[in-house]
Amino acid sequence: MKTIVAIALLTFLLAGPGDAGQEPAATVDSRIEADVMKTLDEYMAAWNRKDLAAWELTFQFPHYRLASGKMTVLDRAGMQDATRVWASAGGDWHHSKWDRRRIISASPEKVHVDTKFTRYRADNTTIGTFESLYILTHENGRWGVKLRSSYAR
Repeated sequence: MKTIVAIALLTFLLAGPGDAGQEPAATVDSRIEADVMKTLDEYMAAWNRKDLAAWELTFQFPHYRLASGKMTVLDRAGMQDATRVWASAGGDWHHSKWDRRRIISASPEKVHVDTKFTRYRADNTTIGTFESLYILTHENGRWGVKLRSSYAR
């Protein structure tokens, strides 16, 4: 049942703003863009500090991640094991950086962000670079990451 709900939600989220067939916004309100980029900055900073609580504060729940052919659903904060979360980045992972964050469509309540990030070792050599789509929503007075679709593990 969770899989059906997740697929239905993913279809809804990817449909874009407004009615079916409506073109997405051509421009993004500068306040929305600033808030979204701030949220993504906080997301990456918390990730690099390995601060699970702060990282999850940048999420909206339920939170969805599509990676390695699998949809993961977090119904609420505190459902993840920090050791397993950071182990997924690789045993030699030290930090990550955004290479690209480009809003490709937006409404006042939802933004699709085309992203690319790189994972690094402590000596700044590259582990891998990953294309992703992040969907942020404005809920309960704040922006948060609702869905991540990534080629990362």
